[in-house]
Amino acid sequence: MVFTTSRHEKNIEMVALGEAMVEFNQTSPGQPQYLQGFGGDTSNATIAAARAGVRTAYLTRLGDDLFAQQLRQLWQTEGVNTEGLEVDAYAPTGIYFVTHGPDGHAFSYRRADSAASKMNVNWLSGTPAVIIRRAKWLHVSGISLAISEQACNTVFAALDIARRSRTLVSFDSNLRLKLWSIERARIHIANTISRCDLFLPSIEDMTTLTGLTDPEAIARWSHEQGAPRVVLKLGAQGALVSEQRLPANGKTGQPQYDSVLIPGRSVNMVDATGAGDCFCGNLLARLSLGDDLVTAARFANTAASLAVQNWGAVACLPTAKEVKAVL
Repeated sequence: MVFTTSRHEKNIEMVALGEAMVEFNQTSPGQPQYLQGFGGDTSNATIAAARAGVRTAYLTRLGDDLFAQQLRQLWQTEGVNTEGLEVDAYAPTGIYFVTHGPDGHAFSYRRADSAASKMNVNWLSGTPAVIIRRAKWLHVSGISLAISEQACNTVFAALDIARRSRTLVSFDSNLRLKLWSIERARIHIANTISRCDLFLPSIEDMTTLTGLTDPEAIARWSHEQGAPRVVLKLGAQGALVSEQRLPANGKTGQPQYDSVLIPGRSVNMVDATGAGDCFCGNLLARLSLGDDLVTAARFANTAASLAVQNWGAVACLPTAKEVKAVL
């Protein structure tokens, strides 16, 4: 299936809404050695899409500090539109630390009362709303919802703007239980699934949320919540693509689903911090360029396999040329 939009001029392929942060990533497990980089799931996905060759924009709020200046320089270098950025002189830019151990990587956040957590509907109604109307895709995540109640309300308002503007919505579950309770997460994630065109969860998130472990069962559950298309990220096992197939000739009946497993690639993994964000950004880029969902997922799966071979959430993101060389 090819995704299309109409009515409004769509001169931005992807815009994302959320919180960008500065990252300190531990390079030697158990040692106080950290590599400074950048993170924030939706920002990572936006940069991934930009490196994949499409026009992007990012909507967020930053503090009036050095970290904010670094992030702005990063987006400028990557060609990301930041017209929808707002600076808050009274709130900081968030930071986080990544540590590594036998069970994988873990996050420690310093983002309480950050500038991004204070985003609100009044801010959204200005330039950010104009940018959403100009975009083919609006990308949000569970973290966008979780950082504060007013940020959650802002995301839902953005979904309303997208729907009125024929802007497609993609949603990455990105469950972080350090940010909100499982009960609140279940309510708001289910609400967002029902309002998205493409759901991009990870199997770990969905097992925590639903108790399900079988990928096909998780895909069916996601469709039942209202998502017409689902790409379930399976980590090293690849991804499961599932699309709702409508009954032919307007007939009624139980909906049917077509699913395809995209196998994982065997690589030397160094750091999986931004792999899911890389997958999302590349997937949306390829859909914007006209790929069908399965073809786009294959591209995104390859991009993510390249990203995990280096440190950090942003420095590791491949270009389209690098991905195509592997494909």
